[in-house]
Amino acid sequence: PAPGRVRDSGKWQKPRFSRKALMKCCLVKWIIASTQPQDKDSSDSDLELSTVRHQPEGLDQLQAQTKFTRKELQSLYRGFKNECPSGMVDEDTFKTIYSQFFPQGDATTYAHFLFNAFDIDRNGSIRFEDFVIGLSVLLRGSVTEKLNWAFNLYDINKDGYITKEEMLAIMKSIYDMMGRYTYPCVRDEAPYEHVDKFFQKMDKNRDGVVTIEEFIETCQKDENIMNSMQLFENVI
Repeated sequence: PAPGRVRDSGKWQKPRFSRKALMKCCLVKWIIASTQPQDKDSSDSDLELSTVRHQPEGLDQLQAQTKFTRKELQSLYRGFKNECPSGMVDEDTFKTIYSQFFPQGDATTYAHFLFNAFDIDRNGSIRFEDFVIGLSVLLRGSVTEKLNWAFNLYDINKDGYITKEEMLAIMKSIYDMMGRYTYPCVRDEAPYEHVDKFFQKMDKNRDGVVTIEEFIETCQKDENIMNSMQLFENVI
């Protein structure tokens, strides 16, 4: 069947484009694109580590903490340094990246939420280390690692719980960013319907919030929710 076909009108409708066609990963594409004009020797990366204002941890340590190879880390670092000479990335940069990749929608709110998920220290900027550790989970992590990361994204105020309002805010920001290309026919109430359904299944004890345990257990047991949760993988 075509990528845009919907098997069951009650189920999540897949994006019009396949995940590979839509993007592999915006953040990686953004970084790698900035390295294309240059054809430097890869060994330069080690030397460059000492020249930026924020010096990242050694590549060996990052290789141990992530699922990237040394060569991949060197490529990512070179691109990161080209785009962010200070060694840090700020929220405005995230907004610019996602606006370029999703010109058909409004990416501002989603970029804000995504930035906060990467900004572990909550200080308004993301170091290269935090950036690649997050990317490693999203691109190569186990299902549980990815779900933990997704929970952190949905837990906007970082209090350890997801409220219905938080889930709706994230879901709506994804719809807004994807614009009219996300679904054959987007209805304004669609995000509300999805959140109502998901939240009801996740909030096992009906206390109005979803814990990390409830979130992971529900996602792993329910194939529809697991597939729907993967939408965020389309937009990293």
